[in-house]
Amino acid sequence: MADTKAAAVIDRDGLHALIGVLAARGRTVVGPTVRDGAIVLAEISGGDDLPYGWGVELEAGTYRLRARSDGAVFAHSAGPQSWKTFLHPPRVREWSADRGADGDLVVTADETVPPSYAFLGVRPCDLRAIAIQDRVLTGGRYADPGYRGRREQAFLVAVECTDPGATCFCVSMGTGPAAGPGYDLALTEVLDDAGHRFLVRAGSEEGAAVLAELPRCPADPATQEAARDRVAGAADRMGRSMPPVDLQALMRDTLTAERWDDVAARCLTCGNCTMVCPTCFCTSAEDVTDLTGDHAERWRRWESCFDLDFSHLAPGPVRASPRSRYRQWATHKLGTWFDQFGSSGCVGCGRCIVWCPVGIDITEEAHALHREREAGAGATGQGDPR
Repeated sequence: MADTKAAAVIDRDGLHALIGVLAARGRTVVGPTVRDGAIVLAEISGGDDLPYGWGVELEAGTYRLRARSDGAVFAHSAGPQSWKTFLHPPRVREWSADRGADGDLVVTADETVPPSYAFLGVRPCDLRAIAIQDRVLTGGRYADPGYRGRREQAFLVAVECTDPGATCFCVSMGTGPAAGPGYDLALTEVLDDAGHRFLVRAGSEEGAAVLAELPRCPADPATQEAARDRVAGAADRMGRSMPPVDLQALMRDTLTAERWDDVAARCLTCGNCTMVCPTCFCTSAEDVTDLTGDHAERWRRWESCFDLDFSHLAPGPVRASPRSRYRQWATHKLGTWFDQFGSSGCVGCGRCIVWCPVGIDITEEAHALHREREAGAGATGQGDPR
């Protein structure tokens, strides 16, 4: 491993050069760019594609771009996509089958070679989300070879958070605003009287090799201190927080709480929260065929626990009510994920709050459950799953 404490400073030209170096190494560079009124993740070909001078205004059920006067490139919070879109795509063909002239079926596994991605601008919360998906999709008995292939080739350029949004709560989840382990390069953006620059640290051998190809200066003490101050300041400006309690125990102790009825009255069970969540991983199989019946394909696509058919068994759906489906999602994300995978499934990115059409706020729900438990109303037990 490279010395993760070794650091350098690059300017805007150095950032643009980084994209070129990664592309020259055969990588498909994906980063933030402005499109359709949002900052989205897409393939980028150069530094001009980055969202210089754009920030976002976030609230429950609200997302708006806003112009910034400082020209910052990474001073925006998580957008509607996460890196899950590329590592665990929404729709993947698993195999195809063709009927030959003799009537026999020939089944061919899909062996499409995935791109060698370089992800530029991975927030610390998303860096942790990737680590969580690694545990889910590459560990245990049911590893996903497609995910593993995409993940093993990915080069991660993390960007530490210096300007959190109103719906961010990564500090509560221990996932930011400083970058944790797992990156190849980590950037911290600094804008002050000394100029616009980026403190860069290498976290892998390849990261160190890429950094060595960039126009750079040694990391001076003033830039290092400014970077630390901005990250520390971001930790003090989180827009949301979880109650400071054991969330796994809170979910377990409030299964029959009245608060679930309140959220069920508002929830549309649309599944937006699961689609934008960087760690939700559930999928379903979809078989399609052509009109001749001689060609068929099986596709794997994202599925949501808010879908009525998600828990459908012969007698009917196990979770027939919005109450039971929202409770399943929240208690799994914040509670039983620990039992399965040894950590929380929530990284505090706030996407589920922003992209909920009725503005349901998972932190508000957790605080309400905590208050109800403190008042003695959140009885323990399995509760009614319907």
